[in-house]
Amino acid sequence: METIDELTAQLNLEQLPLIGETWIYQVFAVVLAALVAAYVVKRILDHVEVRAQRTHNMWDDALVYAARRPAWVAIWSMGLLWASRITAHQMDEGLAQVLDQIQRILLIALLCWFILRLMKQIEERLVDPRYREKPVDQTTVSAIGKLLRASVIITAALVVLQSLGYSVSGVLAFGGIGGIAVGFAAKDLLANFFGGLMIYLDRPFAVGDWVRSPDRDIEGTVEHIGWRLTRIRTFDKRPLYVPNAIFNNIVVQNPSRMTHRRIYEHIGIRYADIGHMEPIVHKVREMLKGHEDIDQDQTQMVFFDRCAPSSVDFFIYCFTTPVWAEYHRVKEDVLLKILTIIEDHEAQVAFPTSTLHLPDPLSLRTAAATDDQQSKPRAQVQAPDRSPV
Repeated sequence: METIDELTAQLNLEQLPLIGETWIYQVFAVVLAALVAAYVVKRILDHVEVRAQRTHNMWDDALVYAARRPAWVAIWSMGLLWASRITAHQMDEGLAQVLDQIQRILLIALLCWFILRLMKQIEERLVDPRYREKPVDQTTVSAIGKLLRASVIITAALVVLQSLGYSVSGVLAFGGIGGIAVGFAAKDLLANFFGGLMIYLDRPFAVGDWVRSPDRDIEGTVEHIGWRLTRIRTFDKRPLYVPNAIFNNIVVQNPSRMTHRRIYEHIGIRYADIGHMEPIVHKVREMLKGHEDIDQDQTQMVFFDRCAPSSVDFFIYCFTTPVWAEYHRVKEDVLLKILTIIEDHEAQVAFPTSTLHLPDPLSLRTAAATDDQQSKPRAQVQAPDRSPV
């Protein structure tokens, strides 16, 4: 205000038509200065943004994007507040003090807004391969970002309370006592919170992983890990919301982190083809050793395994790619080649059969009785006795 008064005295605004109403010119000058400053800042940020997009540095892009809106709001809000203070000095000194407090709170809020926007942009760029050769894990970035945002918001709230004249130490002491009561009342909520914290620290799975649990009916792709819930999209496209506390008490499998997938199958041929078992097994071993999609550094076995009720079986044990769809293609190719090998050796794949062995010679009792009856004379055939008992 003193600076504005000095500028007014130097410009001799008292000589203007509205004598004695210099505050009107002051208000006009402040609004005009805010308009010019907003335009200049916009042009500067546009120029800096063009320069920043030519580089792969994530910090300059994030700073420009984070500062654009808060800077525009800060210029206009400060200009309007200064104009309001000039008007308030002509009306009520108490209103000017209120505007001073509003200005301090607004500056803190704008600074907090800028920091939150900057953190959000940095999070997005840390997981973007365009800015980093090795992007950071999405789950880790999300966890750290949430903690930092919570810290910034709490700090800003405490600074606002301090600027309003409240004792921050008293607020913290009250929060400690209230936290004990809240802890007893919301133990399930806290259990979910610490469950989410353990997921972030131990990282048994991340966003995008395929997870399942043999203890619970949980299987699908992880879409979001929150502080209370984890959202999993099942394979029939249903969203499944799992409280984080459950993951502290169940076994979780993560097939997305498999290094290989195993092919383990039994093939049975007929007992009549037992003489072809050894060459068939030998040929299958050679086929697997020459297969380009079978990992030759992993365990690989083909052996005659068992005598089943209706077949003699050999098993195939090998490893291939961990990709689910590709695994099934390789498995199909291996099984078809095995069936071709069996056919080339003039053998057949067995199917469940039962063989009934009968002693010979045997004749049916009904047929023998009919022949004896036909050989007897008709006179000897007696009618049944129908006399009453």
